[in-house]
Amino acid sequence: MSIATRTGDDGTTALAFGRRVPKNHPRVKAYGAVDEFSSALGLARAFDPSPAHKETILRIQKDLLRIMAVLAVDDSDRGKMGARYNPIADADVAWLDTLVKELEKTTPPFTGWVLPGDDPASAHLHHARTVCRRAEREIAAIAETGQKVDAPLLSYVNRLSDLCWLLAREIA
Repeated sequence: MSIATRTGDDGTTALAFGRRVPKNHPRVKAYGAVDEFSSALGLARAFDPSPAHKETILRIQKDLLRIMAVLAVDDSDRGKMGARYNPIADADVAWLDTLVKELEKTTPPFTGWVLPGDDPASAHLHHARTVCRRAEREIAAIAETGQKVDAPLLSYVNRLSDLCWLLAREIA
C-alpha cells in the first residue's frame, strides 16, 4: 500500500475510526501541532549532549504519541477506543511537575527574556517551546467547541512548555 492514498485530495482527512473531516478541523490542527512539537523535540534531543535530557525528551515524545491518538478520536467514537485508550493522567502531570521543580533548583532565577541561539540544543528547545504553546492553543480550541478534552491532557501540555524553557536555560 502506498503512503500516497489520494483520499485527501478533496481537502479532507480521516480521524481515527475513519470519520472524514476537513483538513482544518480543530482535531486535525491540534494533533498536527503536537506532531510538529514532537519533531522539534526530536531535533533538540539530537543536539542535546545530556543523556538524562535525551531520556526525558524521548519519554515526552512517547507521551505525545498518546496525546495524538486521543486527539484523533471524535467524541462520538471515544467508546470504540477500549483498551487502546491510554490517556494522559494526573500521574503524568505530577512527573512533569517534579521535573520542573528539580530544574528550577539548578537554573538561575528568571531575570528577563532570553534570545534563543546560544547553542543548537537550547535553540531547538526554545523552538519546541513555542510549537508546544501553539499545540496547547489548538487543544484548547477543541474544548471551546464543546468536545471533550481531558483535564490532565491540557495540564500536561501546559507544563511541557515550561519544561522546555527550563531545559533550554539549563543547557545554555
